[in-house]
Amino acid sequence: MQPLYIQNSLTRKKELFKPLNPPYVGMYVCGPTVYSNVHLGNVRSFLTFDIVYRYLSFLGYRVRYVRNITDVGHLIGDSEDGEDKIGKKARLENLEPMEIVQKYTNDFHDVTQVFNMKSPSIEPTATGHIVEQIEMIKAILDRGYGYESNGSVYFHVRKYSEDYPYGELSGRKIDDLLSNTRTLDGQDEKRDPLDFALWKKADSTHLMKWPSPWSEGFPGWHLECSVMSTKYLGPTFDIHGGGMDLKFPHHECEIAQNIGANGVERPVKYWMHGNMLTVNGRKMAKSEGNGFTPEELITGNHPLLERGYSAMTVRFFMLQGHYASTLDFSNEALQAAEKGLDRMMSALEKLDSLPANAESDQADIDIAGIEKRCAEAMGDDFNTPILISVLFEAVKLINNISTGRISISANQKESLIALVHGYTFEVLGLQMEVNATAESHDEEALMNLLVELRGKAKVNQDWDTADTIRKALAEMGITIIDGKDGSSWKRD
Repeated sequence: MQPLYIQNSLTRKKELFKPLNPPYVGMYVCGPTVYSNVHLGNVRSFLTFDIVYRYLSFLGYRVRYVRNITDVGHLIGDSEDGEDKIGKKARLENLEPMEIVQKYTNDFHDVTQVFNMKSPSIEPTATGHIVEQIEMIKAILDRGYGYESNGSVYFHVRKYSEDYPYGELSGRKIDDLLSNTRTLDGQDEKRDPLDFALWKKADSTHLMKWPSPWSEGFPGWHLECSVMSTKYLGPTFDIHGGGMDLKFPHHECEIAQNIGANGVERPVKYWMHGNMLTVNGRKMAKSEGNGFTPEELITGNHPLLERGYSAMTVRFFMLQGHYASTLDFSNEALQAAEKGLDRMMSALEKLDSLPANAESDQADIDIAGIEKRCAEAMGDDFNTPILISVLFEAVKLINNISTGRISISANQKESLIALVHGYTFEVLGLQMEVNATAESHDEEALMNLLVELRGKAKVNQDWDTADTIRKALAEMGITIIDGKDGSSWKRD
């Protein structure tokens, strides 16, 4: 088996992957918080770990992939003075909070299916593990790393840091963190500004709350992942993943909670973090006006998009950047990805019909060499851009065989099909798709031509032709709009 090296966020080194209990691998990925639509940053993050899951399975490992759903309605973030996003949405739409949860959970699943992401082995919800979260808080309190204050429970970061390194994952020192935080006022329940909530007492307006030994309330944001990961993968497991934005404070707090409750020295062996998206060189964000939803990207219904792009084009585009690098969206880059994907898929369509010559076994057709380089690319921290570049060498080989420039034996053909199918469909998760985007372009071009022909007929006073075109388009649900600068069309 080709060795696999993973860039470990904890040690900041590329480490040889050695599962704790081979051939089994435990992988936990922080899932979505279900109170709003999925954005492209989510798509890239989950795509990253879809590739990890696919490749480990491809290598023969038995992977238990756990990805949670955050549905508890807690206050998102490190601050305890935020708002219950699920409760707020429920009030606005006059729905039960769990109706909001179900709606956006369904939307999330729809998006993962559109982009051909594999379902996890287990998809637990935070609301389904309230009892376990209360038990973990008790364990943290028993070991002296938490305290109760006015019905809420907080993790005592300074006390923990006396025994274990806090900030090791993000590279932050506790003294620097303390100097950059606000000073405590008399009304603050926390003993220290770095302390974070394990349990929050709910006020009368909070919709989602549960009984506990301390108050009727709800668990802290960081706690749920510690509970669900250790419940299904044990106190120590192989891989924990998420977006770069979760490294601090979320994942840092997870480590502290896991150690604080269970006393294990290294709860997770390999930490992995995917990088962010940019648009034309600027950070993708709602405030910038450049945040796309998957639907907008596919339909083209966004001011920054020239047109829509298929789900596989977007997937292929994202895979052309290494998961740990920033990735910049632009129409030019997406269109280049579209052409590259079309070239690859066109070649793959020829595979089964390639002529095989029983007499031929050309030594210069080095399929084993191509396969070795594919494995080396993925073995180098899941380097999908390099893998794609190697696969294009296989595309060139397919095209040369198809045109008769070189011949291939039946055995070589079988090896080539296994290689290309394995890495393209199983590892990269690409799919053959109907080119709906191209069809819509053809339709648009046809409509523009008919409108132009009608305009010429009017100039020539050929009213019968002009009227015939208008009526034919109307029957298709197309309205022609005549203006001072010419005519245009719209779909009814």
